Amino acid sequence: MSGGDMAKPLLGHRSVEGDPTAPAAGRSIGVLGSGDFARSLAIRLVCSGFKVVVGSRNPKRKAGLFPSAAEVTFQAEAVKKTDVIFVAVFREHYSTLCDLADVLVGKILVDVSNNTEINHHKESNAEYLASLFPACTVVKGFNVVSAWTLQSGARDGNKQVLICSNNQEAKRTVAEIAQVMGFTPVDMGCMSSACEIENIPLRLLPAWKIPIFLSLGLFLCFFTYNLVRQVIHPYIREQKNKFYKIPIEVVNTTLPCVAYVMLSLVYLPGVLAACLQLYYGTKYRRFPDWLDQWLQHRKQIGLLSFFCAALHAVYSLCLPMRRSHRYQLIETAVKQAVEKKMNIWVEEEVWRMEIYISVGIIALGLLSLLAITSLPSIANSLNWREFSFIQSTLGFVALLISTLHTLTYGWSRAFDENQYKFYLPPTYTLTLLVPCTVILAKVVFSLPCIHHRLVRIRRGWEKGRYVKFVLPSTTGEYSSGETSSHV
Repeated sequence: MSGGDMAKPLLGHRSVEGDPTAPAAGRSIGVLGSGDFARSLAIRLVCSGFKVVVGSRNPKRKAGLFPSAAEVTFQAEAVKKTDVIFVAVFREHYSTLCDLADVLVGKILVDVSNNTEINHHKESNAEYLASLFPACTVVKGFNVVSAWTLQSGARDGNKQVLICSNNQEAKRTVAEIAQVMGFTPVDMGCMSSACEIENIPLRLLPAWKIPIFLSLGLFLCFFTYNLVRQVIHPYIREQKNKFYKIPIEVVNTTLPCVAYVMLSLVYLPGVLAACLQLYYGTKYRRFPDWLDQWLQHRKQIGLLSFFCAALHAVYSLCLPMRRSHRYQLIETAVKQAVEKKMNIWVEEEVWRMEIYISVGIIALGLLSLLAITSLPSIANSLNWREFSFIQSTLGFVALLISTLHTLTYGWSRAFDENQYKFYLPPTYTLTLLVPCTVILAKVVFSLPCIHHRLVRIRRGWEKGRYVKFVLPSTTGEYSSGETSSHV
């Protein structure tokens, strides 16, 4: 592999953090296996300045797959030449290494394997490997790093390498190797953590599960509601077939509802947390588990809100492209010609639509800013005050503008009895419930008397912590004092 960052060691030939015992570049590292991960690992080690000895059952056939600087030989020879060996084979092939038990005595084995299913076996792969080779020291590590990250460089992927072992010295050696390779080792404790580490690459978006189900639930609810109002009602009451609206119009009416409600759900848990703090008069009382979970998922909820808003913008731009829209436009023009209406300009409707679209564009722009700054690469370039201003202050401004966008869309429809299909109110009136609650709560919290108390609580003040009392003295006079009554 030539050129780029991989053409030379990331940290040169220096020791790690000034430690003279650190594994300087030039140390021999063994790799057992010849799969994709083994090849990527060998490339990364070679480019980091290590001498790599690859052990293979068929070295002549596999030699061309590895960099020329790596020595490809038989497994027994590779084990004899190295003290730290990466075992890059699947769990079911561990037994093929049993013939090497004698030469593996005293070696450090780094298990990089993963399972195909979460908790597929009773014991972790690393623990199983340790049971097969009790005379070796097994370290679990590098399994959360992909082969692509190893080849393209740590900066193009997750830099963390999770490591665990029962031997502190072996764990320290592997951590130093990871640092020389440009990764950030994370000590996960003893070998009992191996099962948890092996499950991490198998989890599919664990932090997104609840937000995704929440957004899908909201989408189905609003979609069904809009389907009844826009399609089922005219079909039953007027015998009009408007099922063609389902793919575009009904979906486009649903998306902004989901985006708007999801955005308000980002700030609602903060309101509930503030209410609990005011009620108990302390910040040291734990929130309920459901509120803790809600607070932790605000980022994902906000990003899904932006996703739905972006889809709504794209769907709206595509509305005039539909064939049904063209037919309706021609039909309207013909009716106007028959009725001899020369001027159909309605000033109020023109202004309403202009404001509606303009405010919607601003709201989408603010949501885009919130989404961009939530990315780790962007967030890391901001200090805490800047990040808080964008995510909190501008986020609340985005909620206000989205509310204005919704109100401008609805205008006076809430007072038109023709808009109540099957006695169901217009959809936008339902979406206003949660956001308006959040906005009203924010206004109340901004009142000086409440805001001052909330700030004191968040700075450590507790209700009833200090109570004034008066005691009679021996001279008949009264003296005042304080006592602690922590609530």
